[in-house]
Amino acid sequence: MTKGELVVQLRSEIAERQQIEEDLRKARDFLEERVRERTAELQHALDNVKVLRGMLPICSSCKKIRDDQGYWTQLETYIHLHSDADFTHGLCPGCAEKLFEGYIEQFS
Repeated sequence: MTKGELVVQLRSEIAERQQIEEDLRKARDFLEERVRERTAELQHALDNVKVLRGMLPICSSCKKIRDDQGYWTQLETYIHLHSDADFTHGLCPGCAEKLFEGYIEQFS
């Protein structure tokens, strides 16, 4: 291999390595930006987490909860106001049987 051919080959290899380094830099920058974005998303989610803690004074009979002002509030309302939970209502099989005992037998 002549000196000129060697110089051409080295320049080609140097250019190829520079391109690889540039591609790696772009990939690193992209990944670092994604990490920053994801960290911000997770921090926002963490900032919006609502947690009920401590003891809740609850009526043994009707299950209403006494709030900080001394008012009694339905359990569902209290939890909805102090968390991001929402409620749907249904009947478990035991309660459905108690409430609709005569109707269930009639239509069975």
